[in-house]
Amino acid sequence: MNKLGLIIKREYLAKVRNKSFVIMTFLSPILMVGMVVLIAYLTKINDSETRVIGILNESSFYSGDFGSTEALSYVSLRDLTLEEAKDTVIGQNFYGLLYLPEGRTAEEVAKQAYFYTQEAPVSGITDKLDAVFRERLRQQKLMELGVTAEEFASIDSGFQLKTETFEGQQNLKGINELKAFIGGGFGYLIMMFIIIYGGFVMRSVIEEKTSRIIEVIISSVKPFQLMMGKIIGTSLAGLTQFAIWIFSASLLLFAIMSFLGLETSAFQSASVLPGGAVNELSSMSSDMSEMQLYANELFQIPWAMLIFFFMIYFVLGYLIYSSIYAAIGAAVDNETDTQQFIFPIILPLMLAIYVGFFSVFGNPHGPIAVGFSLFPLTSPIVMLMRLPGGLGEGGVPIWQLILSIFFLLITFIGIVWLAAKIYRVGILMYGKKPSYKELFKWLKY
Repeated sequence: MNKLGLIIKREYLAKVRNKSFVIMTFLSPILMVGMVVLIAYLTKINDSETRVIGILNESSFYSGDFGSTEALSYVSLRDLTLEEAKDTVIGQNFYGLLYLPEGRTAEEVAKQAYFYTQEAPVSGITDKLDAVFRERLRQQKLMELGVTAEEFASIDSGFQLKTETFEGQQNLKGINELKAFIGGGFGYLIMMFIIIYGGFVMRSVIEEKTSRIIEVIISSVKPFQLMMGKIIGTSLAGLTQFAIWIFSASLLLFAIMSFLGLETSAFQSASVLPGGAVNELSSMSSDMSEMQLYANELFQIPWAMLIFFFMIYFVLGYLIYSSIYAAIGAAVDNETDTQQFIFPIILPLMLAIYVGFFSVFGNPHGPIAVGFSLFPLTSPIVMLMRLPGGLGEGGVPIWQLILSIFFLLITFIGIVWLAAKIYRVGILMYGKKPSYKELFKWLKY
């Protein structure tokens, strides 16, 4: 154990004293915060642009249906031919021209209407124009059926079904998706840590192997101790770097946002959350009581429990994957030869992210979500997506959580044992490009 401690200390100090490590530790938060602020600034500028559309209406319909907004402005063109209207729109640098020809009915005019632009229009613009026509045609048909404007207004009023739990607590739309997204953020952090620092472990093994230093080291240290020392030492260096990143990036982001006067709402239009959780929140921004309910719901997420199990899944998941990275580093002579082995490692992580989002968003207690949260190579990500819903009734059953961690522990022991066998043989193998068949033979030694 004393030798293991020395190896951990050596690996940790070798990483944190490295010039590139120090530079990236302090430079990365600046780059990340700069990118976030740049996106917010560009989004703010982009949202301030007003597109102008010229309207040439030769009919007696739709005269007051197109109302200007902050993002879209309409200019009526009169006493012009279609060609003259096109030239005017091009000359004035308008976004496009909406042409409404003569017709006996609103429906006939709509069928012959055209929207001219220099290039393919943005779908959001055409959707707004389509909505105006749909609304007008619907009103027209209802009036033909004898429905008055007042009756139509009452028919057209929105409706939203109220939902509550059996205990009387109000349910909120999109809150389950938002919780899953929060858990997915923790899972994504685990995935990135594994990919980045697992690669560090692999490259460290390759460097020592190619320089033949490894032959001297294993004369006094067991290969298993050396492998575990590299894994733990590198992970501690990574945790140190991550802690500095989070702390410094948070302070820097707060300072810059306050100085520039940028609000977090600037990100809403650029954010895309599966399930429409952000759209649900932004559409109800005027209703402060509704927003308060969302804030209370998020506050009631068991954050202490979530962070505690995040650390468990983080440690076990990282140790499993980094052991595989160490075994690959021992099996090859250079980083180029690792490409054939890397994709099978990353595949379960990618599968966990994408399948986890789709399955947990749709049904967090469905067979796919439960299966992936129990499977050891995907559970560190998928289980964290389910945990914000709580434990026990209405959340993750306790037996599933215990079984998931048990499978992780068993897999960790098995993977480390197999990786150690490959590592023990591979660190002394030179000049031969390994194959999967060759690795299988090493497991028998």
